[in-house]
Amino acid sequence: MAKDSKRPTQRTIADVTGFAVTTVSRALKGDPQIAEATRLRVAEVAKGIGYVPDRAALRLRTGKTRTISLVLNPHDEIFGFGNSLIAGLSEALVGSDYHLNITPALGGHNELAPIKRLIEYDLADGVVLTRTQNFDERIRYLLEQNFPFVSHGRTDFSQPHHFVDFDNEAFAYMAVQRLAKKGRTKLAIILPRHEYTFHQHMRYGFMKAIRETGLDAVIPEDVTLDSSHEEVRDWVGRLLGDGSSRDVDGFICPGEASYLALYSALRAVGRSRGNEYDVVVKCNHRILEQIDPRIDRVHEDIGAAGRQMGSILLSQLKDGNKEIQQIVRDPLVKFS
Repeated sequence: MAKDSKRPTQRTIADVTGFAVTTVSRALKGDPQIAEATRLRVAEVAKGIGYVPDRAALRLRTGKTRTISLVLNPHDEIFGFGNSLIAGLSEALVGSDYHLNITPALGGHNELAPIKRLIEYDLADGVVLTRTQNFDERIRYLLEQNFPFVSHGRTDFSQPHHFVDFDNEAFAYMAVQRLAKKGRTKLAIILPRHEYTFHQHMRYGFMKAIRETGLDAVIPEDVTLDSSHEEVRDWVGRLLGDGSSRDVDGFICPGEASYLALYSALRAVGRSRGNEYDVVVKCNHRILEQIDPRIDRVHEDIGAAGRQMGSILLSQLKDGNKEIQQIVRDPLVKFS
């Protein structure tokens, strides 16, 4: 259509196809009582003329925004996490009349504020959360409001809610076992910040395996998943400067960025992987595989988790599904 022409409407499609406006409307909604050939013809014309539903009118008519909002927390582990999650959610929404938008939530600020804004201003029909805490005030609020949501991560609330999570306990446990098999005797693990639920899962799996193997362990309090390269470097300097810690020969990292910072710091003091130490890294991107395919990695498929979360949320929004879905995804092991 010409640039200055009016926006195509259902009336436009009706004029082109010769069908009644009500038939066009029902065909666009996928009404099974409309013949398949009619639905295909309407869809073809709609695509050809660039028809897009008027969301303002749709909202007035249905009270729905047809929008799902992903509340995303920016952090240093940026290797594909956000992109993979967005891609997975978007794939789940294909064929539906919902679209995805992103609501940023900056760590250290009031994390409940963007959630309240989404609900109070009717900006979304459903919410996807990341980085859950043990008693997450965002989830408490959403449960109180009976608002559709799904989280990437669990909580300790007694009231069940929809979530998709990764088995971080199993990751830490198998990482210790792997390093023990390689003959390492004293291990250090970098954990997420203590307020996040997956901190306790990872720590529990780590300590369980440490007790079973009889190895020694170091858990830093001043370095986490979110620590900068400089903070990790300084920690390594302090760790190796402590005579009691010179024998640390195995490391477990919860993400690619923390490993690259660790690798840089250890290389700077003359330690080489495979000789003085070994490492197991949790990854959600293929960058380490491209750098060194022999690195012991445990893969977290964020894209697949996104697809599952999108499906769970659509089920709530479309079908009113009240059955709580809780999924814990298994680690994908890639040991050399």
